[in-house]
Amino acid sequence: MTLDARRLALLVAANTALAPFAIDAYLPAMAALADAVGASIHHTELSLSSFLAGFALGQLVFGPVSDRVGRKPVLLGGLVVFLLASLVITGVDSLPELLGWRFVQALGGGATVVNSAAIVRDCFHGREAARVMSTMAIIMLMAPLVAPVVGSGLLYLADWWLIFVFLATYAAFLIWLMGTRLPETRAPGESATTLRQVLANYASVLGDRQAMGYVSAAAMSFAGLFAFVTASPFLYLEHFGLTPSLYPLVFGVNVLTMVASNRLNIRLLRWRSPQQNLRLGLAIQLAAAVGLGLMVVTGLESLATMVPLIMAFAGTIGLIAPNAITSLLDRFHHMSATAAALQGSVQFSCGALAGVLVGAFEVDSAWPMVGTMLGASLLANLGIRVLAGRVAPA
Repeated sequence: MTLDARRLALLVAANTALAPFAIDAYLPAMAALADAVGASIHHTELSLSSFLAGFALGQLVFGPVSDRVGRKPVLLGGLVVFLLASLVITGVDSLPELLGWRFVQALGGGATVVNSAAIVRDCFHGREAARVMSTMAIIMLMAPLVAPVVGSGLLYLADWWLIFVFLATYAAFLIWLMGTRLPETRAPGESATTLRQVLANYASVLGDRQAMGYVSAAAMSFAGLFAFVTASPFLYLEHFGLTPSLYPLVFGVNVLTMVASNRLNIRLLRWRSPQQNLRLGLAIQLAAAVGLGLMVVTGLESLATMVPLIMAFAGTIGLIAPNAITSLLDRFHHMSATAAALQGSVQFSCGALAGVLVGAFEVDSAWPMVGTMLGASLLANLGIRVLAGRVAPA
């Protein structure tokens, strides 16, 4: 990979890391935030689903805008919205306020992140694009490892509100970085000029059977992962009795397998197609979900048995995500931001639904999380095989 490719991967990863930080940094403070807004931890966890819903809508709306006016204006505008909403959240004192402003914050985040995959696709193609995506993902995946540690430290220094001040500060840094270092990558002529054309572009993606196979695989595997992310404060802090200081360590080990699978993906792409690696990741994820179900059914659930299986489940995202989006965008290179917006919107909508399913059951059990992870993994594997058809040769 050339120096320019690495530089671009670093810039796009810094932008894409905004979402994991917004999702994961406040997880250690969930109990403190629940007290501040006068709600249970289960109901406060719905702020994760609220964020994902806004993130989905932000991508769906601003992806076509990016194809029309360019990547940088949409990216910078979204960052400003994210920054302002983050500052407002520091003063919320009720659950409806929290849910509403997290939604607005996510609209801005969706407008920025939808550009990441499109920027890579503007500059690279095929396996080179998949390798850049994987390198970008390795950098980006450090955010879920670092974010809970940062959140735990900020919670110790002050209170939950300082975490959102940090998010606003990070957004301000990105405004400077993207404004001064990132060139405009959209090629002239790649624009949807009317609402009718935008809808036609979305319809063309929705009507492409193979494309929807890639979308369903990425969306459902993410839904399974987000079922764990949503349930993790309850699972680790209350069900297994960990302290907020230990929570980031147990949560963060999942990132190790994500990074390892990304490195594996880069190596395997030398002789395997992105579609082959995608199916490999989905198969491993399903096996891990079945293992989690067996642990709960047999009563063998514990940190020692659950954490390794969750690591295996989460780690497969490194094989699934970059190959799914690369395969999708290779079919729609002429409207990459629109295709990425649809994929991201479906993905985060499924994640929001998974979070609602997990948070709706106020029971002292891992079943809501494990059941959602298993169901999502089954649907991901069925989607890629039924919709995408036979795997492409290497």
